[in-house]
Amino acid sequence: MYATIVGFLDTYSFMSAISIPLGITSIVGTSVALLLAFRTGQSYERWWEARIIWGSIVNDSRTLIRQVKTFYAGDEKDSFVTDFAYRQIYWCQALANTLRKVPFTGELKRYIEESSITDDNVPNAILSKHADEIKSALKKNMISDFQQTQIDTTLGNLCNSMGRCERIKTTVFPKSYSTLIHFLIYIFMTILPFGLSDEYIAVEIVIGISVPLIFIAIERTSILMQDPFENLPPDIPMTTLSTTIEINIKQMIGDPSIPDKPVERGYYVM
Repeated sequence: MYATIVGFLDTYSFMSAISIPLGITSIVGTSVALLLAFRTGQSYERWWEARIIWGSIVNDSRTLIRQVKTFYAGDEKDSFVTDFAYRQIYWCQALANTLRKVPFTGELKRYIEESSITDDNVPNAILSKHADEIKSALKKNMISDFQQTQIDTTLGNLCNSMGRCERIKTTVFPKSYSTLIHFLIYIFMTILPFGLSDEYIAVEIVIGISVPLIFIAIERTSILMQDPFENLPPDIPMTTLSTTIEINIKQMIGDPSIPDKPVERGYYVM
């Protein structure tokens, strides 16, 4: 509508005598393009950092269960390792659901209720239960001081990854940046027809719509990508990664209840 109004003003009103050199329009268009390039780069950097964090979570989860399975020397080793493994699986699922702000369901919900976890930060509470179990094992001399230090290091890595995810989730991209881009796009839409030929108004309107629309589409893409934990298609596939962790951990402890591998849906995985 705005492009159509400007096109008619440029062709059929007193403003038809106004001619703005395309060089000036190009300066505004170049400014928008540079701002969009920066915006898209920053958005992808946030998305890629989130993916790196979850890659670290996958590795640290495997390392944690391998350490517990190797170090623990008690008589109830199988039950201790199994409890630890399932707790780590639930931690990954709880972190994904917490970041996406979706309710806990299924086995995870049942575990939280049975464990009487009432903390606001459920993943942090589950990590604390990890630490309590390691502390108890140390007191019973089931692991050594050195082994406890190594496991604590892995737990610290998981806690750091959780904190980095929370930082990305709670850090909002400055709204003023989008406002500036929108303002410049409208300026570009306004002056563009005055640098074009007035012979074909339909062509002016089409150009006045299509070129700014490209800028808007690029900005919309960056907006979707800048928040990788919003339960949207461009999200980090945390459900798939959590299932991968569950499969790996259960195979490590010899648990036969291995879930099916996630199947892609269209262009996306969960």
